[in-house]
Amino acid sequence: MDSSECVLIVATMDTKANEAKYLEACLEEAGVPVQIMDAGIKGDSPVQVDIGRNEVAEAGGKTLAEVQGMGNEGDALGAMITGAIKCARELFGQGRIRGVLGLGGSMGTTLGTAVMRDFPVGFPKVMISTMASRDTRPFVGTKDILMLHSVCDISGLNRITRRILRNGAMAMAGMCKHAREPVSPQIPLVLISTLGTTEACVKKLRDRLTAEGKEVVIFHTVGAGGKAMEEMVHEEAVAAVVDLSLHEIADHLFGGDYDAGAMRGTAALKKGTPTVLVPGNIDFLVTGPLKIARERFPGRPFHTHNPAITVVRTERQEMAALARVIADMVNAAKGPCRILVPLGGFSAFDHKEGPLHDPGAPEFFADALREKLNATSSLQLLPYHINDPEFADEVGHAIIGLLTKVGPS
Repeated sequence: MDSSECVLIVATMDTKANEAKYLEACLEEAGVPVQIMDAGIKGDSPVQVDIGRNEVAEAGGKTLAEVQGMGNEGDALGAMITGAIKCARELFGQGRIRGVLGLGGSMGTTLGTAVMRDFPVGFPKVMISTMASRDTRPFVGTKDILMLHSVCDISGLNRITRRILRNGAMAMAGMCKHAREPVSPQIPLVLISTLGTTEACVKKLRDRLTAEGKEVVIFHTVGAGGKAMEEMVHEEAVAAVVDLSLHEIADHLFGGDYDAGAMRGTAALKKGTPTVLVPGNIDFLVTGPLKIARERFPGRPFHTHNPAITVVRTERQEMAALARVIADMVNAAKGPCRILVPLGGFSAFDHKEGPLHDPGAPEFFADALREKLNATSSLQLLPYHINDPEFADEVGHAIIGLLTKVGPS
């Protein structure tokens, strides 16, 4: 590790100075230099830091006095987060930091992880937090943030906090001192979306693409997964996308739990990345326990996947609306795109032996799609279930064909 590259500790130093300095001592013992950023709002840091709160506030476009006078702690924290991200990205752009380490409770975790989410996948990120035993999606988002539960409050150094803080520091040191393996730009990268309900198709497709010299990254479409795939289209040199699991779009439109946001499905099409779209898993919406599913979607066919997850059948009018949204996305595509529709069913649930089978739904969806697609769009209807090996072969043929036409990425 280059001596000019440091770990950036992000903390509110008026309350976490002793703990941040302990982290610094642990990292330096491991041979990892440190810079400390103080993004606190009230009080003062009792020790010298590398980036002070005045500097952070000014990077966010305000003076510290203005931040302190906001009156709303959420707004004040937001201003300091803006400045902290800007300061951290400037250090990153100069090649001066190799990882970001944060510590704190709800406010410190919101601050630290906001900075971390602005960094690419693979850049070391560790958050030591009292919030790590709760739902961490608001903090982790789509990034590879290692959250370490502090067990007790991070308030003073004692036999427990020292153990946890040291473990966090050593985890960060290990990531920083062992660099990523270099990635060959000659290997085409293909992104694929899926759920377990389309796993048979994905496995066969992945095996084929790997055998043909492609690198495959698969995303689990539970909301964060699809959003992460959209981001990776912009962050990596992606040769092609096989979007095989589009139910996150339906969940966004109709109130399901696996909502990946309004832009889901658009990144590759807008960028011009060769894309194969398959309406996998659009036969259901995802919701919570059965009691909640019955309250939110009364009268629908349902399937209890596990005690925490129930899926309900997508209604015909919802499938038609989804088809129109997908058609609009494809009509605006800047690169080659093919749509393959499996007329035998969209998921393992939508099988003749499955709990949510509707044999006429795929044709109904295809008709609605056809009405809105422009004349230049490529739509192929296939007499297979999505998990039939023949369908996986057709998807593989389609994506290989697109990659052959566009040449090396």
